[in-house]
Amino acid sequence: MKKILALPAVVLATSVLLAACGNNETASDKQAGTSAAQSETQTSTETADAADQEATGSEYTTAVDGYRSFAIEQIDEFVKQTEKFTDAVKAGDLETAKSLYAPARMYYERIEPVAEALGDLDPNIDARDGDVEAADWRGFHRIEKALWEDKTTEGMTEFADTLLSDAKLLRAKVETMDIDASLMVTGAVELLNEVSSSKVTGEEERYSHTDLYDFAANVEGAREIYNLLKDDLAAKDKDLNQQIAERFDALEKELAPFKDGDGYVSYEKLKDEDVRKLSQNLDALAEPLSNMGQVLGV
Repeated sequence: MKKILALPAVVLATSVLLAACGNNETASDKQAGTSAAQSETQTSTETADAADQEATGSEYTTAVDGYRSFAIEQIDEFVKQTEKFTDAVKAGDLETAKSLYAPARMYYERIEPVAEALGDLDPNIDARDGDVEAADWRGFHRIEKALWEDKTTEGMTEFADTLLSDAKLLRAKVETMDIDASLMVTGAVELLNEVSSSKVTGEEERYSHTDLYDFAANVEGAREIYNLLKDDLAAKDKDLNQQIAERFDALEKELAPFKDGDGYVSYEKLKDEDVRKLSQNLDALAEPLSNMGQVLGV
């Protein structure tokens, strides 16, 4: 009986094993199919993202090329004007050095986001007292303190030479630095933040009180970026483009009465009401300008 009963048991066991193998193969096939589908989906997504990035990059090529040309033009002039300024400092010509200080800085202030993207160049050129360790403080504001507060050029030769060297290094690096639409849009917003945080408050030029030169140059730099991207922006959001243009106009109109020849009046001549109106116009522009990057997709 055991032998007779043993055959069906073997057959049953074999059937169970075969069924199990069949189930395992089916599950394995399904898993393989799912993995293949997931891999295909991931590859498609990555391909689409790469295509979008390539499309976005090529979409703003004209604007990026235009901004690089603008930055190089400004830095070329910045080096020339800085050399005149540092020559006057080294010659001990206090009044000439004072007269050249703010105009030379305007070329830098227009393209400051470029310098900020190049490591220590911005603090080396533009740090104020307290921004860096005392032993590391150099650049324009170190000399500004000597000219206006100490009323001398003595001891400034080394700082003048270092400033000019840093200006020339900025010129050399800008040729090969990566500039894209994202840097431009972020830079425009940062320029207005600079005005809001230090220029309109009179903290930037604490010795010379030439803050309005910097104010105007920062706004001009931001406007140049907007001008290079405005056609792309108008194609995607006509209302936002118009709002930004109108608020640039309003801010520039508010600043215009403070022009004085080729420059601007001392910050000390501003009344509280003047500062309040300038700040209001600045804030009114900063809000829509901060949305430009999102609309452009950069």
